[in-house]
Amino acid sequence: MEHETLTLFRAAERGHRNFGWLDTYHTFSFGEYHNPDRMGFGALRVFNDDAVIGGEGFGTHPHQNMEIISIPLEGALVHADSMGNEKSIHTGEVQVMSAGSGITHSEYNGHRDQPLKFLQIWIIPNEIGVEPRYQQVHVDLKQNFVSVIVGPKNSSCPLWIHQDAWLSLLKLEAGKTAHYTSHREGNGTFTFLIDGSASIEGVAMQPRDAIGIVNPSTIEVVAESDVYAVIVDVPMIKR
Repeated sequence: MEHETLTLFRAAERGHRNFGWLDTYHTFSFGEYHNPDRMGFGALRVFNDDAVIGGEGFGTHPHQNMEIISIPLEGALVHADSMGNEKSIHTGEVQVMSAGSGITHSEYNGHRDQPLKFLQIWIIPNEIGVEPRYQQVHVDLKQNFVSVIVGPKNSSCPLWIHQDAWLSLLKLEAGKTAHYTSHREGNGTFTFLIDGSASIEGVAMQPRDAIGIVNPSTIEVVAESDVYAVIVDVPMIKR
């Protein structure tokens, strides 16, 4: 395929901090990690890979004008917010929170003796000051199939956000090939390999590697081992 740009985000090049209770990797600048060449990918601003020890978590803190997606990979994520939601999100579920005009929330490991591992993804919205909102769904992922989980408002996706963006999950068996077609002309795709090894558009990828492609049309994923990946399809907004 012909691409305008292709950027690799290797696992070993991510920002990393270990606070004892939290072991976190940042694909893009976040907190004390600042890299002017890694300020996001289009409307995708944050992609954090977090591990929280038993009984610990993030105390109550504020957010505003951001679409936040959480994907548990292991354990239980306990969420409480200023809208009155008190939820436990487990592996196989996905959570969306539109911070909008302002919200406070906390996130904790729901187990005392098991680790919590989850991806936290922030997308810049196309509307600001909206009423905060919360959604959570269980997803049954099919093998060798791209499951679209999050989409824009009024889309047919299980979850929605205030942006012309989509988030999909892919499970692909070794030796199989999948093709992903961008939902919107001019968007870019950011593909993060959670588990397994694969060739994405001919580029060898290992666990926790990611690749961003601007104006991709269709991308090809060839699994070398069993693969679990997340694909974020976002407008390439100017910063």
